[in-house]
Amino acid sequence: MNSASADFDTRLNRLLAFEAATDEAVEHAVSEILAAVRRDGDLAVLGYTRRFDGLDAAEMSQLELPKSELQAALAGLPAAQCSALEEAAARVRAYHERQPLTSWEYEEADGTRLGQQVTPLDRAGLYVPGGKASYPSSVLMNAIPAKVAGVRELIMVVPTPRGEKNPLVLAAAAVAGVDRVFTIGGAQAVAALAYGTETIPQVDKIVGPGNAYVAAAKRRVFGTVGIDMVAGPSEVLIISDGCGNPDWVAMDLFAQAEHDEMAQSILLCPDAAFLDAVAASIDRLLPTMPRAATIRTSLDKRGALIQVRDLDEACEIANRIAPEHLELSVEEADPLVAKIRHAGAIFVGHWSVEALGDYCAGPNHVLPTSRSARFSSPLGVYDFQKRSSVIRMSKAGAQRLGKTASILAHGEGLQAHARSAELRVEAK
Repeated sequence: MNSASADFDTRLNRLLAFEAATDEAVEHAVSEILAAVRRDGDLAVLGYTRRFDGLDAAEMSQLELPKSELQAALAGLPAAQCSALEEAAARVRAYHERQPLTSWEYEEADGTRLGQQVTPLDRAGLYVPGGKASYPSSVLMNAIPAKVAGVRELIMVVPTPRGEKNPLVLAAAAVAGVDRVFTIGGAQAVAALAYGTETIPQVDKIVGPGNAYVAAAKRRVFGTVGIDMVAGPSEVLIISDGCGNPDWVAMDLFAQAEHDEMAQSILLCPDAAFLDAVAASIDRLLPTMPRAATIRTSLDKRGALIQVRDLDEACEIANRIAPEHLELSVEEADPLVAKIRHAGAIFVGHWSVEALGDYCAGPNHVLPTSRSARFSSPLGVYDFQKRSSVIRMSKAGAQRLGKTASILAHGEGLQAHARSAELRVEAK
């Protein structure tokens, strides 16, 4: 594509268009599961776990893993995996420890004190995909900010179809300090966390990725509990000045495209020759990829190599796209950072590859997708905290502001509000 083309805006809008289709069968099934768990608690969770995961447990205690099993999983890892997991956790923890919001207060001349009190959630729930899937990085990225925030209890749910447990996931739970782990999954696990059962206490917020049933369940329980986000397909946008290695850029595009067929990988560059070089690298390297079929479909459906006028226009288009991941693959990258208003994470320079951010750079890899970076942020400590306004009115302050409140309350037709304020004004 070329930004100078008359139909560029139309083509770009078509490229970016993504609307998660609502599967009526999924929505109907999730609705029934949520209602059953809300009504029958543990009994419903046990039934669905037997039905969907093939685990025949007589009671919920059989589906809770002791902490000793998590520690055993960690101890049983190959040394290199254990070291990598612990280093990634340490870096994620160090980054998030710089984030906590603090309480604050100021005093006015009449003695009135106003402020904000920041407190952590009491309990959070973490959903982790299970079975053959292995997402230890997801455990770290979701659990560590919660623990840094001061969440008192973090409950993890992870399906183990036919009893298949992933040692990396369990080891990550041990490293991250997860408090309780239940081997349940699907919409029934989301329902148990959202509503509580006889065994699983109700949480305040549910975070973590899942399949279509999990996503549908999270949407439906929002309001009863908080959720992190309903994520769309993964995205990367690369801005290049044409001075990088085309093989590196091609592989960075592959790294997003291999997630699934709907993932999006886009390159913006003013140098047509470099775009051609990247296209040649794609053709040469793609057959060597184990997930070549997925990558090819993703690039064909939603990928693009776009020639732009200059790097300023590239930044304008990037802000319009508001990507999940933005790589500034240019020699002088720092001046461009200030021009980016909308991106989940900004990777600055040729060495700041998105794959490092996914695992061990330190910042969170749970990022806004589908252009939601225009109004939302990466998952962080602040997602596990809430703010309460604190108002300490002095007598002088209440009597001065009471007149203002009375006038406004009468204007809204709320006489009791007005009288409540006036009583303070009239007090001796």
